[in-house]
Amino acid sequence: MTFNTSAIDPSWLPLVQSALAEVSTDYKHSLLKNPNWLPGPQAVFNAFSLPLAQLKVILFGESPYPRAISANGYAFYDASVGSLWSESGLSKAINRATSLRNILKMLLLAEGVLTADDLSQPAIAALDKSSFIQTLPELFTRLIQHGFLLLNASLVLSEKPVQVDTKAWQPFMAKLLTLIAEKAPETELLLWGRLAQLIDGFPVSHCFRRHYAEHPYNLSFIHNPEVLDYFRPLHLLLKS
Repeated sequence: MTFNTSAIDPSWLPLVQSALAEVSTDYKHSLLKNPNWLPGPQAVFNAFSLPLAQLKVILFGESPYPRAISANGYAFYDASVGSLWSESGLSKAINRATSLRNILKMLLLAEGVLTADDLSQPAIAALDKSSFIQTLPELFTRLIQHGFLLLNASLVLSEKPVQVDTKAWQPFMAKLLTLIAEKAPETELLLWGRLAQLIDGFPVSHCFRRHYAEHPYNLSFIHNPEVLDYFRPLHLLLKS
């Protein structure tokens, strides 16, 4: 068994291969020998479907979702979620996914259709959402169209403590950023959460403009002024 590289855009392939060579051989062999980890060898490099020439920002999360139905190789993208909305406000699937719920509320606040003092389900239900995108795949398609590489600090979630896998992928991330600094130096980094912010410890990360935020599972994320300022001009919820 090998890692599937068919989802990688050809422009990324030499960079990913070079970065992967920095990862411990024993660790890579352990993943291929016992592939009961998420998102699995078929999906682990899916985020690199974005052509390198279109890259504008790397959004770093922490690690893949802990459910096979959800983990798909893209940070924060829960593959099990379809609709964003329901008659009562956010859809049940969104409302049960803490990070996605807070991301959606942040985007609604950034769009100016909700006020900071009322982000409730009834307030969301009362909105005219006819001009909004309707599904989570549409939202992540919009992010990718805006040049977002959706990358977790650890590409793998296994039975090991998450810090172990994150540490194993640090050489990959450091090498990848070194190569990106050469080819796309204007790239920005969004570092969401404690494990993602370990990326800031790489000397090469200081070649990039960096933006920091708590992980979206924190309620404070919704009101983070830097996050709101960053996403307000993008109008991600509006149909093209």
